[in-house]
Amino acid sequence: MKKKIATAALGLAFLVISVKMPPALRKMGRSDRPAPPPQKVEMIAGPGRVEPISEEIQLGSELSGKLKTVAVQEGESIHRGQLLAVLENDDYRAQLASAAAEVETKQALLRKIMNGAREQERGEAQASVREAQAVASNAQAELARRQDLFQNGIISREELERYTRAYEVAREQYQEKSSHASLLNNGPREEDLAFAQADLRLAQANEAQAQARYEKSFIKSPIDGVVLRKHHRDGESVSSSATTHDPVLTIGDTQVLRVRVNIDEMDVNKVRVGQTAYVTADAYGKQKVWGHVVQVGELLGPKTIRTDEPTERVDRKFLETIVELDPGAQLPMGLRVDTFIVTEGERAAAMRPLRPQM
Repeated sequence: MKKKIATAALGLAFLVISVKMPPALRKMGRSDRPAPPPQKVEMIAGPGRVEPISEEIQLGSELSGKLKTVAVQEGESIHRGQLLAVLENDDYRAQLASAAAEVETKQALLRKIMNGAREQERGEAQASVREAQAVASNAQAELARRQDLFQNGIISREELERYTRAYEVAREQYQEKSSHASLLNNGPREEDLAFAQADLRLAQANEAQAQARYEKSFIKSPIDGVVLRKHHRDGESVSSSATTHDPVLTIGDTQVLRVRVNIDEMDVNKVRVGQTAYVTADAYGKQKVWGHVVQVGELLGPKTIRTDEPTERVDRKFLETIVELDPGAQLPMGLRVDTFIVTEGERAAAMRPLRPQM
């Protein structure tokens, strides 16, 4: 009996061991070879910051003044050319209207010079010439008679001189009116036309300058995107000083996100465009957002993204690298992340999930 119990116990123990034994050990002795251990994947890491694909665009005003209205809110979608804000511009509009009126005046003057006198004016000038000619001919005839009478001693020298002056005046009037009629018939002088044309160009330049100044009072979007930050409200003053950075709005195209990464100078030889990468953030735990390297910088410089860790190295040079995240990634702009770039491209595809999301 004891022998049977011992044999049963031994069999039970063997059964328990067989059940608890891992499948890999149960296959020992079979012809199947164990799977090779996974190969090590090399990666480099660096701190990064999330930004829109357009980068963050800060829109300011080229003119100093007071904001009449800011027509958008943070998070609002905008399109290229959309009016975002307007400065108080009544004075600029008045200057533009004055410049436009000046152009119209100069255009009318140029047309008058180019067209010359009207047909009615030319007819009146010819009539005046004929009248002056008749007066001069009559004065000449009277002078001839008075000269004969003077030679015969009938009239005095004073009377002869009076008729002589009358003839000279009539002749001068005839010549003056003839010249005026000829000027009307010959068209404008070259110098008068050149002066009028130059005067018009000056007025048009002043109008263009006023138009450009007026247009600068309107702040429009250069891209399709989203309002990331609203720095000023209605009624606030803005400055266009070169020494004062005073944006009105910050916008960006967030349809595709990028991460700007600082790569340590010791690892720059390992980074290539097209390499697979992913980012993590403390706020999202162990979740990963995947992407790929789209740009590698050309110039090393100081670190631009700080982690605020006590052991952070800032005494080395760093190379800025851009990682473009896969479509659908949703992260807040400016979020600091840890970036990991897979330096062996052949193994990168095997590491990526089919539907990477955060």
